[in-house]
Amino acid sequence: MKRRTALERMTEGVLAPAEEINPSGWDVQGEVISPYANKSIPSLRRTTAGLEPYAGPWTVDQVMHLLRRTTFGPSQAHVDTLKSMDVNAAVDLLLAPQPAEPSQPLVTDSRDIAPVGTTWVTALYKSADPTVTFNPTGIRTNSLKAWWLGLILNQQLSIREKMVLFWHNHFVTENTTVGDPRYTYRYIAFLRQSALGNFKALVRDITQDGAMLVYLNGDRNTKSGPDENYARELQELFTIGKGPLAAPGDYTNYTEADVKAAARVLTGWRKLQNVDGTVGLQTGWFDVTRHDTTNKVFSARYNNTVVTGGTDGAAELQALIDMIFAQAETAKFICRKLYRWFVYYVIDDATEANVIAPLADILQQNNYEITPVLSALLKSAHFFDPANVGCFIKSPLDLVTGVCRQLNVAIAATDLAKQYQAWLNLTAQASSMDQNIGDPPNVAGWPAYYQVPQFSELWINSDTLPKRSRLTDLLIGNGYTSGGVTLNIDPIAFVQTLSNPDDPNVIVQESAQRLFAVTPTAAQTAFLKETLIPGLPDYEWGIEWASYLSDPTNATVIKPIKTKLQALFGLLLRMPEYQLL
Repeated sequence: MKRRTALERMTEGVLAPAEEINPSGWDVQGEVISPYANKSIPSLRRTTAGLEPYAGPWTVDQVMHLLRRTTFGPSQAHVDTLKSMDVNAAVDLLLAPQPAEPSQPLVTDSRDIAPVGTTWVTALYKSADPTVTFNPTGIRTNSLKAWWLGLILNQQLSIREKMVLFWHNHFVTENTTVGDPRYTYRYIAFLRQSALGNFKALVRDITQDGAMLVYLNGDRNTKSGPDENYARELQELFTIGKGPLAAPGDYTNYTEADVKAAARVLTGWRKLQNVDGTVGLQTGWFDVTRHDTTNKVFSARYNNTVVTGGTDGAAELQALIDMIFAQAETAKFICRKLYRWFVYYVIDDATEANVIAPLADILQQNNYEITPVLSALLKSAHFFDPANVGCFIKSPLDLVTGVCRQLNVAIAATDLAKQYQAWLNLTAQASSMDQNIGDPPNVAGWPAYYQVPQFSELWINSDTLPKRSRLTDLLIGNGYTSGGVTLNIDPIAFVQTLSNPDDPNVIVQESAQRLFAVTPTAAQTAFLKETLIPGLPDYEWGIEWASYLSDPTNATVIKPIKTKLQALFGLLLRMPEYQLL
C-alpha cells in the first residue's frame, strides 16, 4: 500500500464498530488498531545499498532528510548551516560532543517549599517544619517534563536530543512508577551525558541508577528473595534480546536459568538517599549484607560462564556485563534498534547483511562506542537511499515539537511560570497522541518502535489523527491557548523567510519542501496554489504582497494576506505528507 493511500484511508468515512476493525480483540494499550495498519511486514521495494559512503547529490532535500531523522524538526538556520558543508562534515557536526547541560529544571510554583526560580534537583523534598505536609511530587514532575520539552524545542545543531529519547525508549523508566522526580531527573541527566558514549558503560551505569533500581525492583533484589525483574529486562530488552524460542525456557540467546543467575549477581544494589532528604549524584550503592556471595553459573548459551561470588558487587556486575557483551548478538541487537529509530522499521535479509552485520562489527571493533556506528550509518548510501525517505510516520513528539521549530511558533509567555506552562502544554498534546515523555506505556517502550507488524502506523488511529490536525489548525488559526499562554504560527513572518515571497509558486514549492519528506505531485501543487490564490492570476498575489510591504502595520492590508496564508498552511499541515518522516 502506498504511504499516502494508507493515511488517506484512515481519515475517510465513519469509524466502523470495534469488532469489525479488530475482530481478534487484540489491542495496544487499550487502543483499537486502525483497520489500515499493517497486517504483515510490508513487502515494498527495498534497497540493496549498504554502508558504502553516500556519493549522491547534497542538496536541501538530503540536508532535510538528515535533520528530520536526527533532530526534532529542521529549523531553517540548521538547514542553512549544513547546506554549506558536505555530508561528512554535516554528520560530524551532528555527532560532535556537546557542552555541559545549559540548565536544570526550576521551581515555578509558589506552593513548592523551594523558592521560585531555583532548581529543585538538590532541594529538600519535605519541609523541616513538620506542620508543612505539602507533597511536591506532582509540580516537580510537571517542571521536569516541561524542562525536557524546552530542551528539545531549543536544541542545538546536534543529534543529542534524538539520542536521549532513543535511550529513554530503550532503558525505560516511568515517572509514575519511580515516584520521585529527583531520581527521574538524575536518570535523564545521565542519559544526556551518555547519549553518544559507550554502550557497555551505559548498561553498567544504568544498572546502578536510582530510577532504574526503583522501576525494575533492583532495590528489592536480595539474597533471601532474588527479584528477576531487572535481570530479565537486562537481557531481553537492554542488551542481547531473546532470539527464537529454542525450547521451553531456552530463548536461543539466553535461558530462564540465566535470568535467575543474573538476578543473584545483581542482589544488594540499593538506591541512595542522603540523610537530609536530597538525592545524591550517585544514586545507587551496594549493600553487601543483602548480596548473594555464592558463585553464579550460567548456561551453555553463555559458554557455562561462572561469575565468582564474593563481596565486591561492582566486580560481579562488570563480570556479568562482560559475559553478555562477549556475545556477537548483543552488538547486532542494539544496531537493529538504532536502525529502526533512524532509518526504517523493516529489516529484511539485504539490510541484515549489508547494514546490521557491518554496523555490529564496527561497534565491537570500537569497544562498543556508539558514535562510530552512527557516523557510518548516517554517512551511508543506505541512509540516503530514496526508499528510506519519508517511509515512516512521525511520532507525536516529532510532530508537536517539529511544527513549532519549523514554523517558528511564537510562545506568548511573560514570565518563567508561563514559559514552563507553555512547554508543559506541548507535552500534554504529545501525551494525548500517545507519547507521554517520561512515561512510556511499559518497560518495552512505545509500541510503535517494536510492535510487529504495525510499528509506526500505531501512532495513527481514529483518536490521535484528529488530535494532530486539531493542534495544527489551532496553531495556524487563532492560536492554541491553555493555562494562560498562547502558541501560534505567524504565516506572514514565515513566508518572509522564503526566497521570493511575492511569487505564489515559490511559496507553495518552498513551503512544501520544508514541511514534507516527500515531494507533492503536480496536481497537489496546483491545488495548494489554488488554495492560496483561488481563481486569481499569479500577479495578483504579487500586488497584494507589495501593498503589504509598503504598509505592514495596516490591518486592512494584513487581513486578506494572512487569511490566504492560513488557508494554505492549514491545508499543508493536514496533508498526509506532513505526517511522514
